[in-house]
Amino acid sequence: MKRLLCSLLMLVAGQLGAVDFDYRLSARPLAENVYAFIGKTEDFTTDNGGNIVNTAFIVAAQGVIVIDSGPSLRYGQQMRRAIAAVTAKPIALVINTHHHPDHFLGNQAFADVPIAALAETRNGIAADGNAFAENLYRMSGDWMKGTEVQLPGKTLSAGVVEVAGRSLRLVALDGHTGADLVIVDATSGVVFAGDLAFNGRAPTTPHADIAHWLKALDQLDALTRESGFKLLVPGHGAPTTDAAPIRQTRAWLTWLSAALRDAAKAGLDMNDVLARPLPAEFASLPVAASEYRRSVGHLFPAAEQEALGAKP
Repeated sequence: MKRLLCSLLMLVAGQLGAVDFDYRLSARPLAENVYAFIGKTEDFTTDNGGNIVNTAFIVAAQGVIVIDSGPSLRYGQQMRRAIAAVTAKPIALVINTHHHPDHFLGNQAFADVPIAALAETRNGIAADGNAFAENLYRMSGDWMKGTEVQLPGKTLSAGVVEVAGRSLRLVALDGHTGADLVIVDATSGVVFAGDLAFNGRAPTTPHADIAHWLKALDQLDALTRESGFKLLVPGHGAPTTDAAPIRQTRAWLTWLSAALRDAAKAGLDMNDVLARPLPAEFASLPVAASEYRRSVGHLFPAAEQEALGAKP
């Protein structure tokens, strides 16, 4: 009896510990023929498999336009199945908004269709894609099994384009990375901001130029007012009917930039800066503490150099 009980306990433990690698993607309607998969406001883990990103698709007259492909081959494959559950139309184009891995490592599942990005995004994926994939293997484990880098084969430029019978306005900005694509769907009034805007989550800064990013946010803000948008989809966090993600992202970046600059001018070292508490405005923001630490590592050395250069 004792042996049987032990066997049963081991079986249950094994079942509880098993991972089914199901992202449970559910297409959320944003507007007529416009859908999104909304990720968690977390960092990469072996539990979420990298499902921390917003991806989307538009069902156009002649096919489906996919906006970002997710963090892994599995995600891309499951995304295609979820799209097929909504429409039988073929995939016409996949667009990568920038070169961070959670936005393009699902490309492999769309290797049979055109994949496009800004020129600098294509270059960034070619240069850093394999290193990004290896890092996500370390962070997300076997969710990444079989994932390899699939480069975008087409180059996008700013302007109005017709894709599968749908008019899209492509706006090329930078700041979060060296090339950040904003997509305005004129038909629905939905603006896809990519990772220029975060909502309810601290922004990530591994390739950030804060001054450029703040300028891009001003341009994005003006664009939303000009276009009379109905919905803003950030790269991470919930879509909104107002410009709240732009305001939240600007507030974080403005504080972060000033905090690092002031700390450098005061002669603090990196350990001192890392030990500083977050202001109350951001203390409860998801992943704020970890993103602050990462940002200090990314950005404080430049702030120190700037402070040293400013001294007589």
